[in-house]
Amino acid sequence: MQTKFRGYRRENGRVGVRNHVVILPVDDLSNAASEAVAHNVKGTLAIPHPYGRLQFGADLELHFRTLIGAGSNPNVAAVVVIGIEEGWTKKVVDGIAATGKPVTGFGIELHGDHDTIMRASKMAREYLQWSSEKQREDCDLNELWVSCKCGESDTTSGCGSNPTVGNAFDKLYAAGCTLVFGETTELTGGEQIVAARCRDEKVRSDFMRVFDRYQSVINRHKTSDLSDSQPTKGNIAGGLTTIEEKALGNIQKIGKQCVVDGVIDKAEVPSGPGLWFMDSSSAAAEMVTLCAASGFVVHFFPTGQGNVIGNPILPVVKICANPRTVRTMAEHVDVDTSGLLQREITMDQAGDKLLDMMFRTANGRLTAAEALGHREFVLTRLYESA
Repeated sequence: MQTKFRGYRRENGRVGVRNHVVILPVDDLSNAASEAVAHNVKGTLAIPHPYGRLQFGADLELHFRTLIGAGSNPNVAAVVVIGIEEGWTKKVVDGIAATGKPVTGFGIELHGDHDTIMRASKMAREYLQWSSEKQREDCDLNELWVSCKCGESDTTSGCGSNPTVGNAFDKLYAAGCTLVFGETTELTGGEQIVAARCRDEKVRSDFMRVFDRYQSVINRHKTSDLSDSQPTKGNIAGGLTTIEEKALGNIQKIGKQCVVDGVIDKAEVPSGPGLWFMDSSSAAAEMVTLCAASGFVVHFFPTGQGNVIGNPILPVVKICANPRTVRTMAEHVDVDTSGLLQREITMDQAGDKLLDMMFRTANGRLTAAEALGHREFVLTRLYESA
C-alpha cells in the first residue's frame, strides 16, 4: 500500500484533498445572497440549507457545530459567511477563524441583499485567487481522515461492498489513520458485537449510552418497531428481512482488526487517530454532512441497490458489489467489486482496489458524485424550533 498522498496543508496542520472557497449561509434567509455570490465569483461554492432560525439548546449548539465544522474542514481553503444578523454570523466566523483559516462574515440586516452581495463577492474573489495558488504537497498516509456510511443496502452489501470497506479500514487503521463510522439506528440487534470491539470499559460505556438513548427515543414515542424505516423498502426489495440482518451487514464496515477507540457526538472532532463511533442518523446526506463537519476529508460509501449521494465538501467514493446496480447505475459507481460475489477477486484484492481509488481521489480525481454535481448538504435537527 502507498504511504503518501498529495494534499493541501492548512494553517492548523491538518491536510485536505480539495481546495474549496465556500460561501456559507448561517440561516435559510441567507441562501439567496450566498448563491448570488457564488454566481458572481465562478469557482466558489455556496452551501444552501433550510435551517438556522429559532433553534435553541442542544439543537442550536449542533447547528453551530455543524456549520463551523464544515467551514473548518481541511478541504476548505477559505470561507465567506453570510447571515441575516451580525451576532450569529460572528459566532460562526470566530469558530472557523480558530483554525487560522481566512474567513470573513457579512450580516444582511441594515445592509440588504445588494450591498451584502457586493461586499461578499469582493472578498470571495480575493479568497479564490489567493487559494488558486495553493499547491499540493506530499503528505503521510496517517494524516488522512476517512469516514464511512452505507446506503440503499441489499444482500450484496453485507457480503461484498461493506466488507470491502472493512478490509480497507483494517489497513488504514494499522497505518495510523483517523477513521469513523456511525449510523446508531442501523446497529440495532448487533450492538453487542460493536460493544465487544470497544477498546476499554469507558468506550464501551459511552457507546452503550448513546445506543440506549436511541432506544429510549423509540420507546418514548411508543414505536414498537421501525416498520417503513428500518429496514427501508429498498432494503427489503434487495433481500434484507430484519433490522438485525441489516445491522450485521453494516458492522462489516469496521473490518476484523479495528478496535473502537472512542465515541463522539454529532459533528464532533475526534481527539486522536484510530476508529471512532459517531452517534448519528442513518440518513445518508445527514451522516455524510456530519462527517464533513467532524473534519473527515474522504468518505467511503458502499451501496447495493445504488445511491446517488454526494457532498459539497467531502468527496464520496461509492463502492458496489451488485452486478445489476453496477450495470444500471454505472455513472454513480467509483469502485466495482462485483467480482467478489462471482469469485473473480478476493476480499483483499477488493480492499486494495478501494484504497487505490482513495489515493486517486485524495490526489485530485473527481468522484462520480462530484462529476455529476451531487452536493447534498443536510443538517441534522434534534427537535422543533421555538
